[in-house]
Amino acid sequence: MFKRKQLLPESEGESLFLWGARQTGKSTLLKTMYPDATWYDLLLADVYERLLRNPIHLREAILADPAIQLVIIDEIQRLPDLLNEIHWLITNTGTRFIMSGSSARKILRSKTNLLGGRALRYELYPLVSAEIPDFDLLRALNHGLLPRHYLTKQPKRLLAAYVGNYLKDEIVSEAKIRNVSVFARFLEAAAFSNGEMVNYSNIAADCGVSSPTVKEYFQILEDTLIGRFVPVYQKKPKRRVIQAPKFYFFDTGIVNHLLRRDRIEYKSEAFGHAFEHFIYQELYAHSHYSGLDYTISYWRTASQVEIDFVLGNHRVAIEVKGSDTIADRHLRGLRSFMEEYEVQQAIVVCTEPQPRLHDGISILPWQVFLKKLWAGEVMQ
Repeated sequence: MFKRKQLLPESEGESLFLWGARQTGKSTLLKTMYPDATWYDLLLADVYERLLRNPIHLREAILADPAIQLVIIDEIQRLPDLLNEIHWLITNTGTRFIMSGSSARKILRSKTNLLGGRALRYELYPLVSAEIPDFDLLRALNHGLLPRHYLTKQPKRLLAAYVGNYLKDEIVSEAKIRNVSVFARFLEAAAFSNGEMVNYSNIAADCGVSSPTVKEYFQILEDTLIGRFVPVYQKKPKRRVIQAPKFYFFDTGIVNHLLRRDRIEYKSEAFGHAFEHFIYQELYAHSHYSGLDYTISYWRTASQVEIDFVLGNHRVAIEVKGSDTIADRHLRGLRSFMEEYEVQQAIVVCTEPQPRLHDGISILPWQVFLKKLWAGEVMQ
């Protein structure tokens, strides 16, 4: 139904890891692209138990069938020790492997063999606007962009199950978090900080734990692909800039559930926050799917002048406003940034009906901006 922008190699070649949070569509993508691959699903109890007891069975099965060219192992993080067998098979038989999973944390923390650079790394994110026919912005902001959630008419139960079963159960188990109730409170506090500068001390006070514990919890969210930090842009600043990073969850729907938001409508108080979050998701996915891998940061001075996103080495500066009337006051941050840095493009993404140019700043309806982004006209 959705034609994904993540382009994996279709012909024989390098082995690879495909990471992504649960339900982003990794298995669907792999089955669509590689229908003839030999498949091992480690969520299946019999497959998991057999390879857990005897990892060598993987090697024996592949050596017994010379016709096998491509092997997909789903949920590889459940059996990190299997990577030793995979390493040997890649080196000695030329078999190609694709290993998918929802988190590399367990593998990294166990210091397991990561194939010594023999496998490329890819990630799959929630849906982006360019993948969805007849894209509906309000639906995306309210439901989130995990495929099942976006398609359903009633997302609340799916979101509740996702947060309860995955975030509060699997991640707690994988990260060996002892105090589950504190971690649940942390998730809610982190949601209130979504898209804002992270203040570890304030969140620690809200949760009744230490700042180092809060930092560890944020690291767990990063390691399990549930969120990511956006650093401050500070290349040779003339003005004193704030040092604290921002943090965004990987999907708007997850934040809605954690904050118990009512339905988001245009011009509502929640719309601006969710809209900025959505634009960040689009930028982050485009950076990696396009192969440009440009950095995304934000800029904020000690005098509270801010712009939402700086792409690359101050090549593009972006302000996101959930408004259909952009006034001079909305341009203050971009103008200040342009006084300090030379930019190729300065853009306001908004809900105005028509694009226009004002004092060198492009004021773009979100539909126009996204079309330009995915056409390669924003980061050229």
